[in-house]
Amino acid sequence: RGRDHPNVAATLAGLAQLYREQGKFAEAEPLLKRSVAIVEKAHGAEHPEVARSLGNLAQLYRRQGQFAAAESLFKRSLAIREKALGLEHPQVAFSLNGLAALYREQGRYEAAESLYKRAIAIVDDSIDREHPRMAASLNGLAELHVAQGQYTAAEPLFKRSLAIREKAHGAEHPDVAATLEGISALYAKMGKPGEAKQFADRAAKIRSLRR
Repeated sequence: RGRDHPNVAATLAGLAQLYREQGKFAEAEPLLKRSVAIVEKAHGAEHPEVARSLGNLAQLYRRQGQFAAAESLFKRSLAIREKALGLEHPQVAFSLNGLAALYREQGRYEAAESLYKRAIAIVDDSIDREHPRMAASLNGLAELHVAQGQYTAAEPLFKRSLAIREKAHGAEHPDVAATLEGISALYAKMGKPGEAKQFADRAAKIRSLRR
């Protein structure tokens, strides 16, 4: 199939994700850049698959704290999806979530909240209401509320995210652990140490199974 087949791009992206999870950012970056180049060559610069590849690279830059580079790529990914798929397509929510998380980490809370709420509205109006992308939006908005000290607003969002992730992935998935950890941190801030420990212990058990 050749070095420039789209399947090669998918393999590169998968390996890069593994490196990113291991904190091997220097190894991941050239793989993701090559993946973007292959997909652009195969499909053209405005194809939704290009948006996916750009989003992967943006997430890497976000993890590295390269916020300007990440923002540029997230915005390009969002623009491609909006143009190719329409403003209300569920895939648009992926780009919105990434950009919102970036803004949250930068303390740009108002901008982040607007994007999370738009992502939630898009998925809520689709057949994917129980899709993990909805959980990602809910979890992100919950974390935003925690950062702002809005604890009672965060709690139901975390719990809805947890229910979706448990249904989609099973009770022992890393994404479930991430939501449990968020709930634990929330209860600790709310002065509920018993509840915080309960959720932290469950998250720790899941994490131990993955080692």
